[in-house]
Amino acid sequence: MSLTLNFYDDLADSYHLIFEDWYHAIKWQGELFDKLIKTHLPLNSPENVSLLDVSCGIGTQSLGLAKYNYNITATDLSPKSIERARNEAIKLGTKINFGVADIRTLETDVKGKYDVVLSADNAIPHMLTDDDLVRACDNLYNKLHINGLLILTIRDYDDLIQEKPKTTYPRIMENGKRIVFQVWDWLEDGRTYITSQFIVQDKEGVWLTQVNKTYYRALLKNELSQFLLSAGFKDITWFMPLQTGFYQPIVTAIKAN
Repeated sequence: MSLTLNFYDDLADSYHLIFEDWYHAIKWQGELFDKLIKTHLPLNSPENVSLLDVSCGIGTQSLGLAKYNYNITATDLSPKSIERARNEAIKLGTKINFGVADIRTLETDVKGKYDVVLSADNAIPHMLTDDDLVRACDNLYNKLHINGLLILTIRDYDDLIQEKPKTTYPRIMENGKRIVFQVWDWLEDGRTYITSQFIVQDKEGVWLTQVNKTYYRALLKNELSQFLLSAGFKDITWFMPLQTGFYQPIVTAIKAN
């Protein structure tokens, strides 16, 4: 996972540039995930609901959900991302408990159990092997109270693995002053690829390029469902972007016992 760690450490200061308006994304995603949680859990008051965001990055989802008074702990593999997220929480006046943790070792890295465990923005497909996925799902399960809610989002690899695209569409922002896109190099196994994240900016007439690389596994929805079932989850349900308005498929599951 060293390449993944370096990827997010190196992106920590500029991760917000991937978004047209990161602070708007914080607000929008907070609203979306708050509604999803309230659909699944009977909530008397959010401040009594404990939530663990296990791939918080610089805080996109956690900062948004904090506005709804959840009792949030947010962790990430990247210390620099956690440092950035902590500073953003101070800037926004939100209370979140931050820490560095690996999804595969949550049981030892993070104390306690939670009502909700969240991992958004395609973090789970960083688990490249079946063993890593088993460890991750077991740790997600063990961090939940009985009948607790798991929420994960991943790319829709069911379609992408057929096409094996070489690049994402460039997104042009700031009236053409910033261009963001990814280049995907598929490995021979046909299931793993290297993402090169490009952020290209016009700074006073000089175009500057930042490139960061990491690995992903093209994890199919049925595959992930089977790993969750094997870990002990029940009521596994997929929600597609047309249903939710979110840009990735969302899967929810409940801790059985």
